[in-house]
Amino acid sequence: MTTPADGSVPAAEPTDEPTAPPAPGVAAAPADHADTEGRDAVADVLESDGDDEARERALRAGLEDFELDEADRALLDAEWDEEGFGPGEAPLPVLAVVGRPNVGKSTLVNRILGRREAVVEDTPGVTRDRVSYPGEWAGREFTLVDTGGWEVDVAGIESKVAEQAEVAVELADAVIFVVDSTVGATSTDERVVELLRRSGKPVVLCANKVDGPSGEADAAYLWALGLGEPHPVSALHGRGTGDLLDAAMKVLPEVSEHGELRPAGPRRVALVGRPNVGKSSLLNKIAGAERVVVDETAGTTRDPVDELVEIKGVPYWFVDTAGIRRRVHQTRGADFYASLRTQAAIEKAEVAVVLVDASQPMTEQDTRVISQAVDAGRALVIAYNKWDLMDDDRRPYLEREIERDLVQVQWAPRVNVSARTGWHTDKLTRALETSLESWDTRIPTGRLNAFLGELVAAHPHPLRGGKQPRILFGTQASTRPPRFVIFATGFLEAGYRRFIERRLRETFGFEGSPIEISVRVREKRRR
Repeated sequence: MTTPADGSVPAAEPTDEPTAPPAPGVAAAPADHADTEGRDAVADVLESDGDDEARERALRAGLEDFELDEADRALLDAEWDEEGFGPGEAPLPVLAVVGRPNVGKSTLVNRILGRREAVVEDTPGVTRDRVSYPGEWAGREFTLVDTGGWEVDVAGIESKVAEQAEVAVELADAVIFVVDSTVGATSTDERVVELLRRSGKPVVLCANKVDGPSGEADAAYLWALGLGEPHPVSALHGRGTGDLLDAAMKVLPEVSEHGELRPAGPRRVALVGRPNVGKSSLLNKIAGAERVVVDETAGTTRDPVDELVEIKGVPYWFVDTAGIRRRVHQTRGADFYASLRTQAAIEKAEVAVVLVDASQPMTEQDTRVISQAVDAGRALVIAYNKWDLMDDDRRPYLEREIERDLVQVQWAPRVNVSARTGWHTDKLTRALETSLESWDTRIPTGRLNAFLGELVAAHPHPLRGGKQPRILFGTQASTRPPRFVIFATGFLEAGYRRFIERRLRETFGFEGSPIEISVRVREKRRR
């Protein structure tokens, strides 16, 4: 499926079938009669699997009369590997990074990971959720948890951020406590020390922002906190992080008491949509716990948050993402980098659940989010959230919006949900299963060519300039998403490719998955 470069969902395509003069020796028939005959013929052919292999061999042999390059032969000779789920891994020990706001926790997390994962900005309160990342040091693997700034006696969203930091400590096997050495120990730091002592977890003290030998004297004053030796570190420049991690590995247990068993093959589900549409609320409801910070303020989530959720015995990785804003290039700071992380989360996921506010008119932003998921080749589910807030007057308008704005993704399952009450979240899981199954579907080459043969017999490609392209062979190059390659004697027009896509969906399903069709034009060999 193709979408415009600007990311918007294109307008409706004409649904008229291609018309062309009948093939030589074939009597002309009314369009509806030919259409019915074509569908019946396809169904009959698909039932006869015995002839499929013979048909494939014959067409494959005929393809040798045409000019084929190395890429063509590699595609035709490729074999499929069935991907299975391996056994689950042992739970990794959990190392949490905590401290008051703006002491450099996320910068330290990025330094430990060796890449820019956490959103960083030189203002307090950028990180709000507790976010887990897989880490490794000196041959040991562990789970690194970044947290929001821990403050005491605060209200509103800051209090929710502090609660998540407390939960992170409770679920950690060891803690790195980050203090700004240029400021020294504050009253908030001392209160955090009290909380850490009550938790009973081993603590490694990190004196951050020590950029040179002159700053080590400031770090020495942090002995007064009573947490042992302060390790002078510059998270920004990497100075001293190796010694800090060596100290952390000494207190981090080999066997975790709090780590989760990580199955090797859970499907990744990205929750995406514009800001304040209810993504974090839906994740909390599905997980059955207050896993991420929820607030009425738009743009609460900034870092993608992974949560392992088991639904009916099947594990899923749900990824809560930041809201995709209307003009990303005009945003600044944390919001800009949050949007970049969201796009990366979509590309890492297997299925995208796009949340739309059912109580409000659909916007260009909603269709752009859907286009991002489709362009990334992800399976798709559209969830209309806040259904409990929608009145009867809104329903007819919503139906017209769906017909107008979502005409190109009619294949995506739609689910009406309420993240606040949990209404219909069970239907959401069924839609996820359907979309992922379609995303993984492979059509045997013989069956595909039988389908194409009957399709072309009933509806040949229109004549253009006195010539009619002929389909020689078709194969499915890959799944996730399903990608088909058609060898032909001439270029197939976009309208005819869309026609093939519609018939593929009618015959084989593919509900919830985009389909990619490419054409390779090949000429006959010169003798």
